[in-house]
Amino acid sequence: MCGILAVLGVADNSQAKRSRIIELSRRLRHRGPDWSGLHHHGDCYLAHQRLAIVDPASGDQPLYNEDKTVVVTVNGEIYNHKELREKLKSHEFRTGSDCEVIAHLYEEYGEEFVNMLDGMFSFVLLDTRDNSFIAARDAIGITPLYVGWGLDGSTWFSSEMKALSDDCERFMSFLPGHIYSSKNGGLRRWYNPTWYAETIPSGPYDPLVLRRAFEKAVIKRLMTDVPFGVLLSGGLDSSLVASVASRYLAGSAAAQWGSQLHTFCVGLKGSPDLRAAKEVADYLGTRHHEFHFTVQEGIDALEEVIYHTETYDVTTIRASTPMFLMSRKIKSLGVKMVLSGEGSDEIFGGYLYFHKAPNKEEFHKETCRKIKALHLYDCLRANKSTSAWGLEARVPFLDKEFINVAMGIDPEWKMIRPDLGRIEKWIIRNAFDDEQTPYLPKHILYRQKEQFSDGVGYSWIDGLKEHADQQVTDAMLAKASFVYPENTPTTKEAYYYRTIFERFFPKNSARSTVPGGPSIACSTAKAVEWDAAWSKNLDPSGRAALGVHLSAYDEGKTAAEAPLINGASSKE
Repeated sequence: MCGILAVLGVADNSQAKRSRIIELSRRLRHRGPDWSGLHHHGDCYLAHQRLAIVDPASGDQPLYNEDKTVVVTVNGEIYNHKELREKLKSHEFRTGSDCEVIAHLYEEYGEEFVNMLDGMFSFVLLDTRDNSFIAARDAIGITPLYVGWGLDGSTWFSSEMKALSDDCERFMSFLPGHIYSSKNGGLRRWYNPTWYAETIPSGPYDPLVLRRAFEKAVIKRLMTDVPFGVLLSGGLDSSLVASVASRYLAGSAAAQWGSQLHTFCVGLKGSPDLRAAKEVADYLGTRHHEFHFTVQEGIDALEEVIYHTETYDVTTIRASTPMFLMSRKIKSLGVKMVLSGEGSDEIFGGYLYFHKAPNKEEFHKETCRKIKALHLYDCLRANKSTSAWGLEARVPFLDKEFINVAMGIDPEWKMIRPDLGRIEKWIIRNAFDDEQTPYLPKHILYRQKEQFSDGVGYSWIDGLKEHADQQVTDAMLAKASFVYPENTPTTKEAYYYRTIFERFFPKNSARSTVPGGPSIACSTAKAVEWDAAWSKNLDPSGRAALGVHLSAYDEGKTAAEAPLINGASSKE
């Protein structure tokens, strides 16, 4: 991952302004510690902090067309850049960077080229011939991007809020799958798949088609010129990523770093994830790295985590903290890129509350809502928790083509049907249930869903709640609606995170970038309506899905009060 900052149409282009933009760009250096670049043309500045993954030697940014009249600063990876270069035979390339195609595609196709890109990306492109510019973000919002406006009429774009929040009068999260054009005025959506309209698909379920689509998604993400690995929690999604990567590593560009895949896991000692990940790693023959953290170490990191993730969402902070700690350890080993399993639960209805979906129509619409919101939750967590330490996370489940295949299947196949032996995500489990050449052990392939913040150790969440109880008084929570009228925190844990967030990002625009509303086990507000009991037990933990999770909270108590059952301790 890299960090980009673009400031366009500034009233002041003095040396002091240039110094200020360099200073603000440095706030993104954790994302790209390998090199810094700045292009200044008239009243426009394009800055870049580089994390070198592809062509480390010559791919510094900003990047240009042949005569340097088109300038682009990019954060991301373009997996089909070699195929796109074949369409640009008349163009001269200066580097081996996968992102250089963007400048040449713009020359060839104008603003309509974005849908040709297969990858994760946020970019700003300046055409110095008429001082026009465009900015775009990938289909799902895997890479972060913010847009802001200054009092002097300037337009700002940044990978993270912290680089523009002080200097912009107003700012917001840039919508995924959208393009901003100075010529055409404002935002428009470039990503228009069939599923986006939430119409119910009727396509057949072919396990082999689904399997091959996912394998292709993993293989294309093995494009790297630096050491890499896989984040392995031992759950279904990360285990499938590791299995496919291990199976196809030898024939990929990544094989230059050895034939044995590296895998990484984090958790409290004795946690469910650590045990399952070790078993999967042994089965696949990976070189496995297991990292431990304590509840206190996690609590001590909370301020840094909230600063880097730029959110006060409870679920995101719970899950980001162990990922943040693990990323630092991974980077210390010299690894710069990892594959991760985000997105599967949204596509296949893997969260435990999907057990209560009343019909296939509601099931499908909820998956659509969840995918559309990923940029505010799991994509934000996976990107910013890792980028805090200069580590790039790639997510094969969010491949555009794979999503098209998976979201085109009749949702009846995704429904959780105990009477037919179908647990959550049965559709993808069955696709990889190969008796001849097994991808995973059966009991791992059919392991119940654990949210990352639960799987690292149940006492992690309980420890966070206990800590928040000590920091936030009953009186503080009772007056929360007066102190925080927007997205009012309803628990002490949420209140505690909000106070930290507001110290770093005190503006109204900042708090508005974080979503709100009721949720049960990571559901949208709409899905809370599926079960009347849920409205009394709102908590984002998977254990709040009463009657579903094997270690569910006691149904007679609220999620905030309940101890764990089935022998798990509520303290470390």
